[in-house]
Amino acid sequence: MYRYVVLGAGRQGLAIAYDLGRFCQASRIVLADRDPRLARQGASRVNRLLKRKLCLPARADASREPELRKLFQGADCVVSAVPYYCNLGAARAAIGAKAHFCDLGGNTGVVLRELELYDRARRAGVSVVPDTGLMPGMGNTVAVYLMDKLDRPLSVKIRCGGLPQKPKPPLNYKLVFSVEGLINEYFGTAYVIRDGKPLGIPTFAELEEIEFPRPLGRCQAFVTSGGTSTCPWTLAGRVGDYDYKTVRYPGHYEKIKALLDLGFFGQEPVMVGGKPVVPRQLSNLLISRKIDFPRDRDLAVLRVSAFGTLKGKKVEQRFEMIDYHDPKTGFTAMERTTGFPASIVAHHLVRRLAPAGAVPLELAVNPEMFMEDFKKRGIPYTVRSYRA
Repeated sequence: MYRYVVLGAGRQGLAIAYDLGRFCQASRIVLADRDPRLARQGASRVNRLLKRKLCLPARADASREPELRKLFQGADCVVSAVPYYCNLGAARAAIGAKAHFCDLGGNTGVVLRELELYDRARRAGVSVVPDTGLMPGMGNTVAVYLMDKLDRPLSVKIRCGGLPQKPKPPLNYKLVFSVEGLINEYFGTAYVIRDGKPLGIPTFAELEEIEFPRPLGRCQAFVTSGGTSTCPWTLAGRVGDYDYKTVRYPGHYEKIKALLDLGFFGQEPVMVGGKPVVPRQLSNLLISRKIDFPRDRDLAVLRVSAFGTLKGKKVEQRFEMIDYHDPKTGFTAMERTTGFPASIVAHHLVRRLAPAGAVPLELAVNPEMFMEDFKKRGIPYTVRSYRA
């Protein structure tokens, strides 16, 4: 039996705590948040769903490393469900407490700094694995799983999105995770593999139309940052092309692109009425008020296609998943498909199925074992082979 700490009692944190309690041999789960009321309410909900008192609330500020190190003492693994900019300090604190660590990531720059902790984590005898949610996360694990099915993988395309089941204006979108994480994906440089080499390309490039089974239908997909995580470096040379695009309903791309071009997501302060205002902070506030729709149900879609040769023939190995809000537990599709993969990785870490050190997800987790564990969650998906 294992002792876990979940840092962050928000949207995904509760799904992680629930899944740890249900599937991951937990003897104790500490749910920590800087808002003690949120932690108490979250722990109570998790215990109610599990029908046993396994989850304990705690107060913790994710920006205070010494406080985290004290909280993590005695834990076997820490799962971070706080914004990406808190993860480096949380990883250091976990290593200091000799606890394994994984997070939901989302920012490649922060992830690369976490991976610099390799020697420190190895000396402590623990594993640090960033980017373990849906994307970045499970999609990259599935990509390796599909590549392993081919004699010679040539290209990988990952398309993923969290969407409302019934789109509404102004953006045909509802908030399914933190607005900070959403805007972070829409801004900056995305990294892909082209012609066998890592390449940085701008976000909101390469718009395409993509068709999914009903009820989803035709959607847009475009380049966003963070999804490929470290794969452009770890898989370069093994596959010729590797990219990720975010899926949205038609019309969303044009509206967000206009805001980007107008500077609404900039981080340099501008003077407004004699006072400095950071455009991105203001945009975060205004957008979150207009797209929250807490009563509307969501869905999550993930399609991973690996193209290559098998027994001398050109084929496509395709994974496809569409998940929906779960009325039984109350968890959204995005909470389930982000939180459950992270708890699966945590369970692998405590059983020492990953190497010690700070290691990229695609090198740390056995994809076959991951898929076996994901299947136990009951989220429907298909894996099919097509003639390319």
